[in-house]
Formats: sequence, structure tokens, C-alpha cells
Amino acid sequence: MYETQVSVVIVNYNVKYFVEQCLYSVQAATQGWDVDIYVVDNHSTDGSVEYLRPLFPDVTFIENKENVGFAKANNQAFRICKGEYVLMLNPDTVIGEESLRSLCYFMDEHPAAGAIGLKMLNGNGVFLAESKRSFPTPWVSFCKLFGLSKLFPDSPKYASYALPYLSPDEQHEVDVLSGAFMLMRHDALEKTGLLDEDFFMYGEDIDLSYRFIQAGYKNYYMPERMLHYKGESTQKVSYRFLKRFYGAMLIFYRKHYPDAPSWLNVSIKVAIMLRAALASLTNLFPSGRERSRSHRLLVVARKDTFLQYKKDIVSHFRKTEFTNLWNLDKEPISAAACRMNQMKRFTDIVFIYPDARFEQMFLLMDIMPNKKLAYHIFHKKNKRMISPSK
Repeated sequence: MYETQVSVVIVNYNVKYFVEQCLYSVQAATQGWDVDIYVVDNHSTDGSVEYLRPLFPDVTFIENKENVGFAKANNQAFRICKGEYVLMLNPDTVIGEESLRSLCYFMDEHPAAGAIGLKMLNGNGVFLAESKRSFPTPWVSFCKLFGLSKLFPDSPKYASYALPYLSPDEQHEVDVLSGAFMLMRHDALEKTGLLDEDFFMYGEDIDLSYRFIQAGYKNYYMPERMLHYKGESTQKVSYRFLKRFYGAMLIFYRKHYPDAPSWLNVSIKVAIMLRAALASLTNLFPSGRERSRSHRLLVVARKDTFLQYKKDIVSHFRKTEFTNLWNLDKEPISAAACRMNQMKRFTDIVFIYPDARFEQMFLLMDIMPNKKLAYHIFHKKNKRMISPSK
């Protein structure tokens, strides 16, 4: 029925270098497979398509004349993709070399599985709570918006939105998966229907997760690691961002909880105003520490590669105190989480790809106790450094 094993759909808006890295990871994860890959460009102004098309001739590019939003752009590719499984993937993500294979095998063995999500880590190695969530019912949303979930993080009654009491290192059946990575059974997508285009951005993944379960499928969270430079492909914290985010919640309520109490709408509006005010204060008084701080670099690579590219790597940082090598010729990458490295108080870890595989990077990011480190990926092929936002 389907022509390929997996279809991969990425929506881009002005983040061409992140898309490039994302596509490199997709190519590594699908090597030897029959795949069809789509990049839907939402009228980028940074020359994304002109830059990416020569680098990835096997990718199908769909160029929009305007920014039609996340849901509509994904649907453009969903309607023509050919895979038995369909991966909705954010452009500012990196996936592991073996992750798709293991997930597709899981789907093969669990026909009731409609969609799967992964353990997402940000650019500091911090677990992203939106990797697994419950449905934002009126009570769940109230607890999240007004801080009860933070006050009682271990309580299923007050903190069920992000499910913090479920281990991120174990497999779980959950309600909601993130649209940053959602591997879906194509049959389930056809049965359930595509993304609801009333959601311009945010909320469409919650709605689709809800409809998968309503259709009789199950959503699974799997502890396979991936990297999500959260926010690189979206807007920074602002009133506009908050209005869209919570506006999407309102669309979800009106659609699935038509009998929700009126106080909920008022609560959301109050939350928007308070959070927008805090965002405005943050923007008015930005911290200058990050711009002036000195960097202590640990470069994870083979020795000959390190010597060849050391100057290129150091040039990406304004002020560097020292640069050390973690030699992959001698030590496994996981051993870099040793006490010796922690005592040196590194501020940044730079992985040289492909000396270090993506999955090796994610492992170190996950097990490293210091969650203030910034992780960078330097690509030998183009001498480009991809870094988390500051």
C-alpha cells in the first residue's frame, strides 16, 4: 500500500542551518531505508531553499508564498507522503542514528500504537517536560497556570500536565506527545484526520494526540534520546508568543471541552497578561553575563581532528580561557562525565561530527550532572558550529 518505510516532514521558517543539521541526522538514521523526506518552507527570507536544495537533492522542497502556519504546512506534505510511518519533526532537532529503526520495530509489534514520542533534551542537556504530557483538561490547566503543579510536583492530582512523577527513563503510555517529534502510523493519520489548521502554531500536537486516542489508538513515550534546540524555530518569549500559545489552548477547549466553565477563559487571559508582563521586564533588563563570560571548552573528537580544527572551533567564542581534548581514540564518550572534567568547570562542550555520533552526544548530555553546560556541534564537512541560543 505504501511506497516507502518512513516519510519525514520538516517545516522550516528562517532556520536553514538547523534544518541542514537536522537533515544530516535524518539521513544517518534512515541509511539503507526507503524514505521520502519533505521540507516545507513557510516563505523564509534567509535563502533557506536556495541553500538547502543543492545539499539535499533527494529531499522534496515545498515552497510557500506566505507563512501558512505549522499545521497547514505539515498537512501539505502529509497529503502526498508515501511512508508506512510518518515522522513530524521540528527543524531545530537532531535525532539518533538508531532511533527510527527501533521505534518502527516497536510500531510493527504494537499495532495499537498510533504515535510515539521521544526523550527530548535541550542544548544544555536538560530534559524537556513536554516530551510527555496529559491532556490539558480545565483542572489540569488551572494547576499549571497558577503554579500548583510546581508546588506539588509529585502529585498526580496537581501536577499531571507534564507527568513529572513518571520516570523519563522508562517507557510509558501517555496522552500527549510533542509535535517536535511525533512518529505516526500512516493508517492512523488517515483514519484520524490531519492536523487541525485552526491552530496556526502550538496546540495542534495536543489536538492530534487527543484524536488518536479517541480513534482507539495508543500514544507512547519512549526513553530514546534526541536533541531539541527548543525555541530556535519559533518566536522568543513575548506577548505575541504567549497569546498564540494560550490562544491555541482556548481553541482546544472550545473544540473538546465545550462545557468548560467560564472562569477558565478568564484564568487564561489573566495568565497571558501576567506572563507577558514578566517577559517584558526580562527583555527590558537582559543579563550581560553571557556576553562577557569566558569559555572553558572541552572538545570531544579524535586527536588528529582536534588538531586540524582547533582554531576554527575557538574562533566561534569571544573569550576562551582554555581548550581541552577528550580523545575518542582512547576513551569512550560516556567517560567524559568523570569527576576530573567536572572539577575543571568547563562551560562548553563541543562535539566534532562525525567523530562523535549523535547518539553518543545525547548520552553524554543526559548523564552529565552539570545542566548549565552549553553543547555545540561542529561539522567537519562545512566547518559550521551549531549552538543553543544564549
